[in-house]
Amino acid sequence: MGVDMSNPPTKDFFASPALSLSLAGIFRDGGAAAAAAAAAASMEVEEGDEGSGGGGSGKREDTVEISSENSGPARSRSEDDLLEHDDDDEDDGDKTKKKKRKKYHRHTADQIREMEALFKESPHPDEKQRQQLSKQLGLAPRQVKFWFQNRRTQIKAIQERHENSLLKQELEKLRDENKAMRESVSKACCPNCGMATTSKDGSITTEEQQLRIENAKLKAEVEKLRTIIGKYPPGAASSGPCSAGNDQENRSSLDFYTGIFGLEKPRIMEIVNQAMKELKKMATAGEPLWVRSVETGREILNYDEYVKEFRVENSSNGRPKRSIEASRETGVVFVDLPRLVQSFMDANQWKEMFPCIISKAATVDVICNGETPNKNGAVHLMFAELQMLTPLVPTREVYFVRYCKQLSAEQWAIVDVSIDKVEENIDASLVKCRKRPSGCIIEDKSNGHCKVTWVEHLECQKSTVPTMYRTFVISGLAFGARHWIATLQLQCERLVFFMATNVPTKDSTGVATLAGRKSILKLAQRMTWSFCHAIGASSYHTWNKVPGKTGEDIRVSSRKNLNDPGEPLGVIVCAVSSVWLPVSPNVLFDFLRDEARRNEWDIISNGGPVQSIANLAKGQDRGNAVSIQTMKSKENSMWVLQDSCTNAFESMVVFAPVDINGMQSVITGCDSSNMAILPSGFSILPDGLESRPLVITSRHEKSNDSEGGSLLTIAFQILTNSSPTAKVTMESVESVNTLISCTLRNIKMSLQCEDC
Repeated sequence: MGVDMSNPPTKDFFASPALSLSLAGIFRDGGAAAAAAAAAASMEVEEGDEGSGGGGSGKREDTVEISSENSGPARSRSEDDLLEHDDDDEDDGDKTKKKKRKKYHRHTADQIREMEALFKESPHPDEKQRQQLSKQLGLAPRQVKFWFQNRRTQIKAIQERHENSLLKQELEKLRDENKAMRESVSKACCPNCGMATTSKDGSITTEEQQLRIENAKLKAEVEKLRTIIGKYPPGAASSGPCSAGNDQENRSSLDFYTGIFGLEKPRIMEIVNQAMKELKKMATAGEPLWVRSVETGREILNYDEYVKEFRVENSSNGRPKRSIEASRETGVVFVDLPRLVQSFMDANQWKEMFPCIISKAATVDVICNGETPNKNGAVHLMFAELQMLTPLVPTREVYFVRYCKQLSAEQWAIVDVSIDKVEENIDASLVKCRKRPSGCIIEDKSNGHCKVTWVEHLECQKSTVPTMYRTFVISGLAFGARHWIATLQLQCERLVFFMATNVPTKDSTGVATLAGRKSILKLAQRMTWSFCHAIGASSYHTWNKVPGKTGEDIRVSSRKNLNDPGEPLGVIVCAVSSVWLPVSPNVLFDFLRDEARRNEWDIISNGGPVQSIANLAKGQDRGNAVSIQTMKSKENSMWVLQDSCTNAFESMVVFAPVDINGMQSVITGCDSSNMAILPSGFSILPDGLESRPLVITSRHEKSNDSEGGSLLTIAFQILTNSSPTAKVTMESVESVNTLISCTLRNIKMSLQCEDC
């Protein structure tokens, strides 16, 4: 059972025999029967002749709605021919009466113009609109209704023919690529990293294996296009930025889910109700269940007390089979309670609320819809892929049942718990993380505030983590409650500033209108979402290790953008590197976001001055801001859109060059959804040293451990070729490699830490 990760809004169209007849009549050339069908598609029976079946044979000919919504039986063309053939045996008087009953009315040009105008605004007018239009045009309501049905059918047919034509063109391109690849396999390069493929002289096996890999990717791309045309209605196809198909090695556990629970609904409800009780206890209990650390101030779960309290079954040796991560955090967020609950129960909104943590999210099945519209009692089976903003740390894929319940008039609870029977239906090797009862208690406060108590409790298989991230991950900071709460607070605060209408002038310099401010903030948010999506270890990407110019560990991936208007069309190469720096996260963040010091690290600026022409606050912290910066040189000037974000857990500085004319229209308030943008940037985390126990000693040692440092991830994305069918070249990989190495060197020199 496949699940569409992008979860696009779709509109169903149901084919019917009558619809096929209508299309045949519209597009068939020549022939009297075709002409009659075409006339039926564009003309309507006059209302005065409906039901006038008194004379002749005494039969009444009913009008059948020809549309995808018609639920009644539609008469076929062969049936009409039979009736007309039988009429030949009747007398001339009966023929004359039947012909009189088949009067048709052709709409005037003015009537068609008015109906076309309404069709552009509302292809599915309601009864009130149809009544109003019929009075205005002097037509019967049924005539207006039939015209809209036939018009929708005609548009659908045209869309299908256009998309089929595009599919044929794409298939031809794939065939040509495959043929060219076979002819030049000895000179082929890897489509992801650009490294030349090596094969020993006389070794045919290696070449054949490379051919099979390339063909598998081409077949996956063809199958994806077929799915778009065949499985989904026109216009409902997924158009993610990763258009290049990933091979079998990168498939996630979601691709293997069979859709079989193995549990009855009463048993599932019993499990989630028990999980809800445990969550409430975990969220409210103090010592001895939770003990506060003297060194870090964070709460630590007393696992022995937990086993005793909740009677958890352990393995035979008395220890859990997997490592346990448990954390609890409380915070206040600026959001209305109903909106927050809705965000948790909608997979798309949930993913957008936590872009730096969730790389994939889907509602796999709805076990119980709950009460509408507040979702009280709703139970969903969900899937999520959790990431860090670096390709070095493996993602965590988890299935869980989410239960939403109203505890009181001012308190709600969202609980997640993994169910064993679900995991038995997929490849167990792909599911390396399970949720014990986790979630949050949401309490409504006055003036649009909510108090959120978050509990995160996971069982995870141990995986290989690079040394610089090991402390951060093992301590539970990477995917713990503190990370979720800090991200939620940041996103809610951003939403408040986006919706605000009384923004002080000092918080919105360079933009004159409220519409312009909203348009810029919306573009910046899309840029940051795209950045988070591009640099993680998600199965969306295939990362290849490339040695840096000065010894850095650089990971490179590529993708093809075929149809996403939000990014440049063509082949995109992304290069990412993560390093440890002996600088505090706050100092590093302030340095990277400061336009006055940008020329110290940005190679594109060539050391020239950078000026800010607009600055928009999007949070209480001065570091949460969106700015438009200009770099002037002798040849030309360039504008850069920058989005800086910071909270108690992590910080980001995301930027992208933008078209000056397009950005000027955005500043005036124009829609920014189709503006192509390719973000690069930085992600900054504390190195996790705060989780290490302190050692009391009288011996003074010169060490930076007590101060802690930063984990910096730097990512650059470049468009290497505007043709989606082009291949990644060694030159493009070298360019992005040089860009990463030089930028890191400049940052280290400016912060005086070249030796690290």
